[in-house]
Amino acid sequence: MIARIFLDHPAKVEETFFQHMAFALKFSGLLFAAAGAALVHALIPCLFEKTASRIIAKLYARTHNRGQ
Repeated sequence: MIARIFLDHPAKVEETFFQHMAFALKFSGLLFAAAGAALVHALIPCLFEKTASRIIAKLYARTHNRGQ
């Protein structure tokens, strides 16, 4: 049960538990930054015109076909 909860998924993407944790934490931080940029852009359209979409594209490129 412990292995299934904590180790199976990281192993599928060829990472240890802690490597996967670090990746997920960085990923969530970048998503948070993209959300902040999009919020500011919604209020002041001339700011952060492409920031959120650039971050999302970068994250997609890092995760697309991971573990295959």
